[in-house]
Amino acid sequence: MYNLTEIVKEQLEKAIKDRGEVNILVAGKTGVGKSTLINAVFQGNYADTGQGKPVTQNTRKITKEGIPLSLYDTRGLELKEFKTNLKEIEDIVKELKSDKDPKKHIHAAWICIDENSRRVEDAEIELCEMLSNHLPVIGVITKCISDNNFKAEVQDILRPSKNVVRTNSISRILDDGHIIQPTGLENLVDLTMEIIPEGQQNAFAAAQKVSSKQKLRKAHKIVAAAATFSAGTGASPIPFSDAIALVATQVGMLASITAVFGIELKKSFLFTLVSSTLTGAGATLAGKTVVANLMKFFPGAGTVAGGVISASTAAFLTTAFGEAYIGTLNQLTKDKNINEIGTDEIVREFKSKLKIGEQKPVN
Repeated sequence: MYNLTEIVKEQLEKAIKDRGEVNILVAGKTGVGKSTLINAVFQGNYADTGQGKPVTQNTRKITKEGIPLSLYDTRGLELKEFKTNLKEIEDIVKELKSDKDPKKHIHAAWICIDENSRRVEDAEIELCEMLSNHLPVIGVITKCISDNNFKAEVQDILRPSKNVVRTNSISRILDDGHIIQPTGLENLVDLTMEIIPEGQQNAFAAAQKVSSKQKLRKAHKIVAAAATFSAGTGASPIPFSDAIALVATQVGMLASITAVFGIELKKSFLFTLVSSTLTGAGATLAGKTVVANLMKFFPGAGTVAGGVISASTAAFLTTAFGEAYIGTLNQLTKDKNINEIGTDEIVREFKSKLKIGEQKPVN
C-alpha cells in the first residue's frame, strides 16, 4: 500500500521544480507607467508589495513569495549618467547569462515608452540594441489613447525588438468623459510567452493574471503528458488499490495544474485535494461513482472490470480527472482573482464536478 503523505510531498516538490522560474527585465523612463503595467499583468500587486533588492544604483530585483517571477526594474534612462547605467545593465545581463542554471538568466526584456511622448529617446534605442544582443526584447507602448502611426514609428526605430505592443494598463476617464479601457495586455503576455524559453513558460503562465488561455494551454499539456504516462502504467493490469505509480502520476498532475494556474502550492491543500477525490473511503478513483462519472467524459471507453486498469482506461481516467480539475479552476477564476479563492472552495467545487456525469472537458 502506498504512503499518500510521501507521494504528496514528493509530487509537490517536483511540481514546483518543474514549474521553474522566469526573470523579466522592465526598463523605461520615470513616469512611463512601469509599476502600473507590472501590477496589471502579474499577480499580487507585484510592484507595490514585492521585495526589492538593489542590484545597481538604478536597477532593482523585485520578487514576491509564492510567485515564480523575478522582475529587474531598470531606471535612469533619462539621467546624464546613462552610459554608465547602460554598462551596468549589460554587466548584469551577461553575468546572469553565464550562470549554468538557466533559471538565473534574464529571459526577456520590456522597454516601455509613453505614447504621450511621441518620440523614442536615444537611450531607449541604445538599450534595445544592447539587450537584443543577449535576449529577446519587446517594445511596450504605455498609456495608449491614440496611435496616429506611433506604433509603426517605434517598430521602425526599435528594429532589434521582436515586436511592439500598444498597452493601456488601467481604465482612464479623459477630459471629454470618454473612458479608455485596458488594452493590449493579453497581446503582451502572448508575445512574451512565445519568446521566452520553454522551461520558463509554466512559470510565466502562473505569474501572469491576464490570459486564462495561457494557463489552460499549459494545463492541458500537463494532463496529456500524465495520460501518456498513465497508459504505460496501466499496460500491465494493476488493481486500483495497488497502483502506486498511477496514483503518483495523478497527484503530480493535480500539483502541476495547481502550480500553472498560479495557486500557491501547499502540502496541506494538495493532501486534502487528493485524499478527498483521488483516494480515501467513499471517494477513491476506484470508487464506482467517481469512475462512472469520469468514464462519461469518453463515451465508448468501456468499463472497469474487477478493479483492473487497462492502458487505455488508465489514460482515459487520468485525462478526465485532470480535465475536471482544469474545469474547476477555470470556472472559479473567471469571476475571481486567484488570491480571492479559498482552498476549501476549490476542493468543494472539484468534488462536485466529479459527481456530475454530464460534465465535459474544458476546450
